[in-house]
Amino acid sequence: MKIVVVGGTGLIGTQVIAHLTEAGHDAVAAAPSTGVDTLTGQGVDAALAGADVVVDVSNSPSFADDDVLRFFTTSTRTLLDAGKRAGVRHHVVLSIVGADRNPDSGYLRAKVAQEELVHGGGIPWSVVRATQFFEFAPRIADGATVDGTVRIPPVAFQPIASADVARCVAETAAGEPLDGVVEVAGPQRVRFDEFIRGAIAGDTREVVADPAAPYFGAVLAEDSIVPQGDARLGATAYEDFVAARA
Repeated sequence: MKIVVVGGTGLIGTQVIAHLTEAGHDAVAAAPSTGVDTLTGQGVDAALAGADVVVDVSNSPSFADDDVLRFFTTSTRTLLDAGKRAGVRHHVVLSIVGADRNPDSGYLRAKVAQEELVHGGGIPWSVVRATQFFEFAPRIADGATVDGTVRIPPVAFQPIASADVARCVAETAAGEPLDGVVEVAGPQRVRFDEFIRGAIAGDTREVVADPAAPYFGAVLAEDSIVPQGDARLGATAYEDFVAARA
């Protein structure tokens, strides 16, 4: 199958392409660096010509509420319209576990808007919701730093290796459309503040458990960002991830 991976030059996209190529598919990266702009539509029809599946793992360059909503809605509409013209038979989107349970977060509201467009987009679809990636722990700590202190809510957290997310996305893309959602999370459930404290060990910043600390604009409940039902679990433990990178 020809599978176009939008955002195919990024952390997840490059790994998705590698999995699909290894499985014998014609996997093609579509991104601004390859001449494809999903906001303006430039290059989109050419990229999707002959495609069986579109996988969207792209991300907004700005996380400001208005910007991120504009990015995900505009980009998704562009891809769905082009996909219909091209005869695409499966549209796959990477989203976030808990997006629908945290309406105070502008970023997560935008992901829900993206999911809703795909649901009603007229192309068979699948949504893969993932928990946060191990690789993002330092970025989370930076975003949660106030006056030199990292403030993290002491809630349940189940992070995952990006490689395990990419594998799930690739397998979903190569399979039949779900017309539904699959969730994927790491194999270990921990406390958010404790995980970040360990992830930035050696950093001079103190990590403080703060129930009122916002996460992407939302104040979290205990299970806000972990699966509440059945979920596919990644194979990589955090300790193994750290050892492999070392």
